[in-house]
Amino acid sequence: MKPIVLLMLWLCAGVVNAATFEGVGHANIRENNLDQARAEARQAAMRDLALQFEASISTQDTLENGELTQSQTRLSSRAQLHNATIVDEYRSGNLLRVIVRAELAAASGSDSCKAGDASGLRKRVAVTGFPIVMPQQGGSPALDDAGEKLPQALVSRLQAQGRMQVLGSTSLQLFSNLPDAPTSQQNLTANHLTNVVQLARELGAQFVVSGVIRDIGLSDPNAWGSSITNRMQRSIGLVDTTRRFEAEVMVFDGFSGSPVFRQRFATSARWDPKGSGSGGFASAGFEKSEWGQAVTGVINDMTAAVNSALACQPFMARVTRVDSDRVTLASGATAGLRPGDELNIYRSQRYFDSLEGTPELSDAGVSITLDNVHPDFSTGRLPVTGGQINVQRDDIAIIW
Repeated sequence: MKPIVLLMLWLCAGVVNAATFEGVGHANIRENNLDQARAEARQAAMRDLALQFEASISTQDTLENGELTQSQTRLSSRAQLHNATIVDEYRSGNLLRVIVRAELAAASGSDSCKAGDASGLRKRVAVTGFPIVMPQQGGSPALDDAGEKLPQALVSRLQAQGRMQVLGSTSLQLFSNLPDAPTSQQNLTANHLTNVVQLARELGAQFVVSGVIRDIGLSDPNAWGSSITNRMQRSIGLVDTTRRFEAEVMVFDGFSGSPVFRQRFATSARWDPKGSGSGGFASAGFEKSEWGQAVTGVINDMTAAVNSALACQPFMARVTRVDSDRVTLASGATAGLRPGDELNIYRSQRYFDSLEGTPELSDAGVSITLDNVHPDFSTGRLPVTGGQINVQRDDIAIIW
């Protein structure tokens, strides 16, 4: 039976295909140059439009014989903008506000990513452990360390491609309640996403990749009995000797804690304990077995999926210091930043009645121009002092 694909779209602000959005942008009027301020405010409004469009979530479920075999959730960051028009303009002193209305649609095809300058920068990604939901399913020393070996193999592949700065923290378990991951019970009255924001801050990462191994069991545990009958049945193929493998990969935005990507991967193949190799899960010997080869293919698919999910995401760096018009960012040359690069500043703020909620980013209407770039940090200047526009530590600098 051919798989039946069910596609469902939930939008926070409209429909993905050719939806109309309105964005708000602000700019300071300097030296009475209204045209320049209008252009800057229009660009800020366009970025606000892009942020709104990125809030669209797409979920795809695949069913085979009535059973869910694959579930994928993706937060879109690919957009094409058409017919942008300023529909309102308001001036208050030296501050100009404009509202831009435009049509946005999802870009089609893998070559239509509109990441712009961000596509040439190396985003910092932390990879944590992939614990096994039911460790007792392993039943073999070669599989006991799968929760660390799987993310280590993922780290190795991502590092080899050189598109991102990859930080391995594979011994760290992000989730406390594995069957319900990525949610965890914080207290008796609330259920929140795990706090990846604190982890990302500690590791200095823009994104956090984590996951769980949901199934690693034998299709027929009774097929591996030690009796002569069991051995004969295995030798002539009368019993099912395959082992399943199912893992779920999750990618979180390190600044907000919001999920950016989530997908399950599954496979199965003939299992031979003697052919699993002495080096353990994902080792060279392990890959000589049929099941090991199938799992290796799944890890390769995971690597490609993570790359695809993050390819069109903007590059973000945290503001670590503000001194007059000088700003220091927590990213530098290793991320691909160079003197002369411009990054847009966004204010990060929370409301007193929702301090544990997702921080809200608002366009500060200014950009920082880098003039000093070090390996792991960089500094630049604002067109005005930070106090005038209330730029503070923990605000965000973005390149689209």
